[in-house]
Amino acid sequence: MLANVVLDELDWTLERRGLRFARYADDCQIMVASQRAGQRVMDSVTRFVEESLRLTVNARKSAVDRPWNRKFLGFTLNRKTKGLQVAKTAMAKLKDKLRELSRRTRGHRLHSIVEELRESLLGWKAYFGIAEVLSPLRELDKWLRRRLRCYQWKLWGSAGYRELRKRGVSVREAWNVSKSAHGPWRISRTPALSLAMPATYFNRLGLPCLAPARPT
Repeated sequence: MLANVVLDELDWTLERRGLRFARYADDCQIMVASQRAGQRVMDSVTRFVEESLRLTVNARKSAVDRPWNRKFLGFTLNRKTKGLQVAKTAMAKLKDKLRELSRRTRGHRLHSIVEELRESLLGWKAYFGIAEVLSPLRELDKWLRRRLRCYQWKLWGSAGYRELRKRGVSVREAWNVSKSAHGPWRISRTPALSLAMPATYFNRLGLPCLAPARPT
C-alpha cells in the first residue's frame, strides 16, 4: 500500500513521457522498442526514483532485456508465440508443492490426497488461469497423474495384481507388472496403470486439470 502511494509519482512521470508500462506495488516493467532506448529509460527512471522519490532501485533485480527473458508477477512471454506463459520459477514452486502433497510415505487414501491437491490446484489456477501457453501445464497435469498412479500402486502393495484385474487389465499385463522388479515410479508409467487409472479416473475423484487436453 505504501509503495502504491509513493510510486504514484512514478506512474505519472512515465505517462507524461508516453511510455508503456505495468506496475504492481514496487515491481515495474517498462516496454520500449530497442536496447538503446531501454538503457536510456532505465538510467533516467533510476535517477528519478533515487533522487526525486528518495528510494533505492534494486540493481540486482533490474535489467534491460527481452520480455521473454524477464518475469512479472509469475508470468513471462513465450519467445515464439508471444503468448502469456507461466514463468519457470512459478511452475517449479507449484511442482515442489505437489510433490510434497503426493509423496508416497504419507499413507493416506488417494481420495484424501486428491482433496488436498484440489485445494492447492484450484487456488493456483484462479491466479494463473489466464496463461495462453498451455503445453507446460499439460505436461504438469500428466506428471501429477503419474505421481498419483505411483502413490496408489504403493498403497495397493501385494494386492496390486488383483486391483489391476478389477480395473480391466489383462491377466498377462497385470501379472507382468505385479511381478516386476522395477520400483513404483517406473511402474507408474506402464500402460497397465494408465489403463487402470486413466485421466477420467482422476477427473471423477475431483482432481482439477491445469489445462484442457488437446483436441483430437
